Formats: sequence, C-alpha cells, structure tokens
Amino acid sequence: MAVKIRLQRHGKKNFAFFHIVVADSRAPRDGKFIEQLGSYNPNTNPATIILDGEKALKWLGVGAQPTLTARRILSYEGVLLRKHLAQGVAKGALTQAEADAKFAAWKAQKDEKVAAKKTGIKNDALAKAQAAKKAEAAVNEARAKAIAEKKAQAEEAARQASEEAAAAAEPVAEEPAEAPAE
Repeated sequence: MAVKIRLQRHGKKNFAFFHIVVADSRAPRDGKFIEQLGSYNPNTNPATIILDGEKALKWLGVGAQPTLTARRILSYEGVLLRKHLAQGVAKGALTQAEADAKFAAWKAQKDEKVAAKKTGIKNDALAKAQAAKKAEAAVNEARAKAIAEKKAQAEEAARQASEEAAAAAEPVAEEPAEAPAE
C-alpha cells in the first residue's frame, strides 16, 4: 500500500483551508485517511500552519511520500531538515547534539524571518492608514477652503446687493438746474 502525506480540502468556496493527512494513495482526496498531522490555512498572511512534526517525521521514516505542496509545508516547518539530520546521525556523520544545535539555529533564523515579515506587514498597514488619514485631511482641508471661498463670495454678493438696494432706496437729491448765462 502506497502511503501519501497530502492535503485534504475543507472550508467553503474561495475560502478553503486544508488538513494535512496521511492517506492511502488510492483513497479520494477528501475521503478516508490514516492519521491527521495538522492543518494549513492559506487565507491568513502569513499562512497559518499547525503541524505535529514528530508524527510527520515518523511517517516519513516509514516511507510515506509527501505530495509537492505537502513537501513544501514540511520543508517550511523543518521536518525534512530533521529527517536529513537524523539520517546523518544514523550514518555517524554527526552526533545528536550537533544535529540538535543545527536544527535549533535553523529554527531561530526561520522564526526571526517570520517575525520580521509579520512586523513588516503590520508597519505597512500602519503606514497605509497614516497615508490615508493624511490624504483625507488634505481633502477635508480643500473642501473647507472651497466652502469658505463660496461662503465669502455669497457674503460679498449679499453685501453688494444690500448696498445697491440701499442706494436705490435713498432719494436722489436733484441739483437745481443752472440758469442759462446771460
């Protein structure tokens, strides 16, 4: 029986998440499985991966073949590196302490990268929010300026109209006609 480590689709249309399972290669994608190793949610940024590394390592050790996507997830989580280091320990190329130190160094570096990505995403979101706030303030200021100009023009027009009405209401004193010169 050929055993595969693969993804089992769940969720709704256009919003899928996946279970990472060990299944017979002849079983349907979403059908019967032997054991569930974890889950993968690509809808978050960065993608959320929950994986039991010990179980995955055990299944890789007995010959389970991961699919391409499952292989990438296992590699991202360090399971394939641990398998590689375990093979080195079994061959005597390095000791278990050296293998553990190499894996710990790799894990620390990976965690640092993930943390940097998360802070970068957070900082980008804050920068976008601040830029949007500044743009909105500029638009509001321009609108306020336009409204003030319109109001000033309306007041000026009303003042001119009242002056014209006042001038029209005042009686015009006629000057006496000059007598023709003799």
